[in-house]
Amino acid sequence: MTTRLSVIGAGLIGARHIEIVNRLPETQLASIVDPAPVAQSMAQQHGVPHFGDLAEMLSAQKPDGVIIASPNQLHVEQGLACVAAGVPMLIEKPVGSIAAECDALVSAADRSAVPILVGHHRRHNPLIQAAKAHVASGAIGSVVAVNAMCWLYKPDDYFNVEWRTKTGAGPVFINLIHDVDLLRYLCGEIFAVQAFQSSVARGHEVEDTAAVTLQFASGALGTVTVSDSIVAPWSWEMTAAENPAYPETGQACYLIGGTQGSLEVPTGKVWQQDEPRSWWRALQNGTVESVVQDPLDAQIQHFCRVIARTEPPLVSAAEGVATLRVIEAIKRSALSGGRQDVNLAD
Repeated sequence: MTTRLSVIGAGLIGARHIEIVNRLPETQLASIVDPAPVAQSMAQQHGVPHFGDLAEMLSAQKPDGVIIASPNQLHVEQGLACVAAGVPMLIEKPVGSIAAECDALVSAADRSAVPILVGHHRRHNPLIQAAKAHVASGAIGSVVAVNAMCWLYKPDDYFNVEWRTKTGAGPVFINLIHDVDLLRYLCGEIFAVQAFQSSVARGHEVEDTAAVTLQFASGALGTVTVSDSIVAPWSWEMTAAENPAYPETGQACYLIGGTQGSLEVPTGKVWQQDEPRSWWRALQNGTVESVVQDPLDAQIQHFCRVIARTEPPLVSAAEGVATLRVIEAIKRSALSGGRQDVNLAD
């Protein structure tokens, strides 16, 4: 059975989705929705209808599902329109601009039983699935601490687009949200943060560097640093090799420490000791094996199963909002200089 998908938004990530939907045998591109002239050209190129807005598309056709890859501030409004039409959706991260505004979408989707998958695509990477299974098995014992790094250098011309230098942009919202989502997935819920941020490297209105301490509900602690102004090999982009646009470094960007061993991600290297464990004893290492698959492909294939109601969303709307709440707490902490609780009850 072929699943017909409409893509809303023909920007960089929308174009990636369009390519994947056209390539996978189980999916068919139903239409492209975007007012930009380039979107009309893309629709002509792929031989599918073009619509200037979502309402126009929904009145003309009802695809099996939609992929919302429009600007963040449109996600909730467009998501509510899809719920009203009974159309399942994959919403690119973040699920919305402000967590509180997303509650209406989560509630409406729950009432109408319309599934939402949020596009935190890294969870679909087999590397992460293998790491998740290894941690959950208890092989490294109870998680005590985690250290995560997202250090990369964005070229100067990246900032020629003015919004990237202003409040609302910056590596916390653009990059760290991915890492926070994976840390929640691998190590459990985060209920408090303390953060600092700096713009000393570039001098923009928005931060270029941030450092965060995390408290997990399990009692584990974590540290994570993010910067778009450091020449370094330690970022998911340059360690996971999931996107050929980034050179692979063979390094790890997450270290997860437990009472019986430690795990490097995404390399999958495991460090353990024979009993009795002691810092005087030699360490042994092994590797958690995984297969190779583009997580964006895996995400679309999973979305087809979500539409068919044979699987629940790996990243539900509520999960996407929970990650966004952690990011908002990090930003509040960086501005106030104090600890911020993450309101998990909302």
